[in-house]
Amino acid sequence: MQIHLVVIDALNLIRRVHAAQPGDPDVSNTARVCCQALGKIIDSSKPTHIVAVFDHHGEDRGWRAELLPHYKEGRKPMPPELLTGMDEIQDAFMTIGIDSLLSDGDEADDLVATLALKVADRGQQVTIVSTDKGYCQLLRPTLRIRDYFQQRWLDSPFIEKEYGVKPEQLPDYWGLAGISSSKIPGIPGIGPKAAVELLSSYPNLEAVLAAEDLPAKWQKKVDGHRETAIASKQVASLKTDLQLGFNLQDIRYQPSN
Repeated sequence: MQIHLVVIDALNLIRRVHAAQPGDPDVSNTARVCCQALGKIIDSSKPTHIVAVFDHHGEDRGWRAELLPHYKEGRKPMPPELLTGMDEIQDAFMTIGIDSLLSDGDEADDLVATLALKVADRGQQVTIVSTDKGYCQLLRPTLRIRDYFQQRWLDSPFIEKEYGVKPEQLPDYWGLAGISSSKIPGIPGIGPKAAVELLSSYPNLEAVLAAEDLPAKWQKKVDGHRETAIASKQVASLKTDLQLGFNLQDIRYQPSN
């Protein structure tokens, strides 16, 4: 049987829908609009299996904050009405045949990546629905990323145009240039243009750091920031080896009547 797994980056969808509601957003209305969006996604993608993956809401900031203590510091917290209304939203998803997977101390990104690759690497089709370009490092013929809000595919040509590197080089790119919105520092003084220039000459961050022929203008910047660069790359990389604790049969799509 040919599988098409659709993985929804749940909070990515919910927070954007909630923020777009006029006036004082109501959780029931957010749930309704999310379900309308999910209905369109199902109609267009025809999944055999589907799941919505949620982040945990505990105080533990996870392994990334252990490597980079300022990681995602100062990010806007989830609106309190969304936090208390999450059960209602998950129940609404269940009524249209979409189960929810909640992380237990892991970031949703790593759960999505582990599940998606497990299926894609078996030659089955996977679609991740998210605006998060971090998932693009996973791109392969059997795995694609859909930006529902912009109605576009975040594919290899998109990444090469947007960043100037190949999808698999994205963690190296962010290890060099950083991601300011997530407080991932990279190497001070190396911005996007410099990162692209370096990765066109060297295959990855490790090769840049090990290069004996690195031009002096870059060597000065790299010296003293090697550990930060490596930590930045690690934090920007997705874990793909988490224990999932369920099988595909558990998330088979069965349309509600």
